[in-house]
Amino acid sequence: MNRHSKSALPFNAALQRTSNKPWYTFASCSLLLLAARTIAQPVPIEEIVITADFRQGTINDIPASISVLDSTLIQSKNALHLEDILLNAPNVNAASGASRARFYQIRGIGERGQFTEPLNSSVGLLIDGVDFSGIGNAAMLYDVEQVEILMGPQGTRYGSNALAGLINLQSRAPTDELHYGLQLQGENYASTGIAGYVSGPASDSLSYRLALQTLESDGFGTNLFLARPTNTRDERTLRGKLRWQPATDITVDFTTALIDINNGYDAFSLDNIRDTLSDEPGMDAQDSQLASLKLMMATFEPFTLEALASVARSDTAYGYDEDWVYAGFHPYEYSSTDLFERDQNTLSGELRVLSTEAGALFGGRTSWVTGIYSLQQEVELARSYTFLDDIFTSIFDVDRHAVYADTSTELTAQWSVDAGLRSERYKASYRDSDALGFDPGDTLFGGKLALNYHTDADNLIYASVSRGYKTGGFNTDGSLDADLREFDTEVLWNYELGFKGQLWDGKLQTLAALFFMDRDDVQISSSTVRLRSDGSSEFIDYIGNAAAGSNRGVELSAQLFATDAVHIYSTLGLLDTEYKDFINSEGQNLDGREQAHAPRYQYTLGSSWALLPELALDVNMQGRDSFYFSDSHYGQSDSYDLLNASLTWTHQQWQATLWGRNLTDEDYAVRGYYFGNDPRDDYTSKDYTQLGEPLRYGLSVKLDF
Repeated sequence: MNRHSKSALPFNAALQRTSNKPWYTFASCSLLLLAARTIAQPVPIEEIVITADFRQGTINDIPASISVLDSTLIQSKNALHLEDILLNAPNVNAASGASRARFYQIRGIGERGQFTEPLNSSVGLLIDGVDFSGIGNAAMLYDVEQVEILMGPQGTRYGSNALAGLINLQSRAPTDELHYGLQLQGENYASTGIAGYVSGPASDSLSYRLALQTLESDGFGTNLFLARPTNTRDERTLRGKLRWQPATDITVDFTTALIDINNGYDAFSLDNIRDTLSDEPGMDAQDSQLASLKLMMATFEPFTLEALASVARSDTAYGYDEDWVYAGFHPYEYSSTDLFERDQNTLSGELRVLSTEAGALFGGRTSWVTGIYSLQQEVELARSYTFLDDIFTSIFDVDRHAVYADTSTELTAQWSVDAGLRSERYKASYRDSDALGFDPGDTLFGGKLALNYHTDADNLIYASVSRGYKTGGFNTDGSLDADLREFDTEVLWNYELGFKGQLWDGKLQTLAALFFMDRDDVQISSSTVRLRSDGSSEFIDYIGNAAAGSNRGVELSAQLFATDAVHIYSTLGLLDTEYKDFINSEGQNLDGREQAHAPRYQYTLGSSWALLPELALDVNMQGRDSFYFSDSHYGQSDSYDLLNASLTWTHQQWQATLWGRNLTDEDYAVRGYYFGNDPRDDYTSKDYTQLGEPLRYGLSVKLDF
């Protein structure tokens, strides 16, 4: 089985936006034209197993929209971080505002930044089962088997941290035979990397895997005032895994990892270029330690027992030169720095009971899963800011406890029904040095219902409805008015129609979905600017509620194995979003306006050719429509199209990949703000943007035994 995305019927607005693009004409017609080729022998279908669901299953068996970004894609793009491959998943976006993309949006929903305020994530991020939601710097990709993106609310599977979806990074498992490898890479911008792994048996019942990577780079710009790179990258990951099987029906998996990121952060300039003038450039550092344990017991005939536990500690330091220039740049300047240091501790546990064939209900037609889940998290913040008399501190504690049940019932040989329900109790406590205190709590419910039809050819057609939720919260930053301090819980209903399957003896593999998301009490990340007594601006980021909103769209992925030597692949995401009855912090009526970081289209269209038995070429185009940076202003990115290519030579244990990304060196924005920060024009408000990755090229050499 195979899987990458989803699709359905396009919307007129999105079609009008894309119809004048050459790639769109090609993407619309290429599959039809290539379908005319003579279909020869059936193509063997590789099964992609999804690990993020309650039960491991193939992608074509799960009635939901899922994108899988596998190790082949990671290698061909020389992807080092999750941000490098997200364009391959339709309707998924990322927000930077740091050295890496820390925050993600699925179908137009998700956070875009964090300053003083506590964070409740809309998009969950799991790394080997450990919750890293909101701190996506840690999403490094070396020795990762695949990235699974579950689209839409995960109200049964994961609850309040996955209103829009869930991203799951799954690293490679230990092996029963000895394997080891080394990887070296060199890139432009003085970027180098070395990585290696070793995996194999320690005894008849114990196997292991150890992987290490270190990366260094000068970054993509120069600080002209300091005459040196200040947006540098210095990243290290160390991961160890053990698999113990003391009996055929008992498996214990243990994972531990260290993630050490010590990056510079000096990405904004008054002239919206990569070269900066800061005299006190910032930082974006993260030191994380994690451990997870999974116990699987199949000793009971009616059910299998799974116990999961994880612990993570992350110390982060995020700071910047707020004025972006050096002292003496202008007679009317201000000068300040801002630094946010957070210590985050997360502990989670889960106990699942999964039915076996012997334990299925109603004559063996209904399989089931039930379980309990608990998460405790503590976040301590220390903010050092030029305009504060003392260091600002806060403590934020969260407790989540949930029970859930999930069933799948066979109605006939071809029809089945899936149903799930989750009840979650949420409690939080917040205290800070400004004497603010909040103790919110709520009981929330999520669930899903899906009707599935399995065709004679093992294809799946499904229709589903699911309910997700995101807890309410509060704002703490700056001189906000009392009515902007708290916001309510958001509820989302997702309606989806999808198809997954293969046609023409597996030559064409496709996944498609049409969805409509109805949002109530939409939580909106907004901002406002307040003038200080000295005439400078105080930029305040906060979250509020709109009355309602809707997100609807199409997701499609397709692979065509045209010949034994030619493979064509494509993804397309169309998205139509709007707010209802929303007036932002500036008094602007945004009723009917598109939501922020929600491009109307994004696509990938590419092909790989086996030029010789040992030589393969991959070329692809990827693009994204323009989108609003924020809900507090009308600043937008430009649409863009990126050309990427890789040439891979493989010989026995050796593999060398010559690769390039953004080969036309197009400038495009990954984060944007609108406020006054330039003393040369009396701090007139205007757009400021952080630019994405420029032309990148390099050589990666791997040796595997």
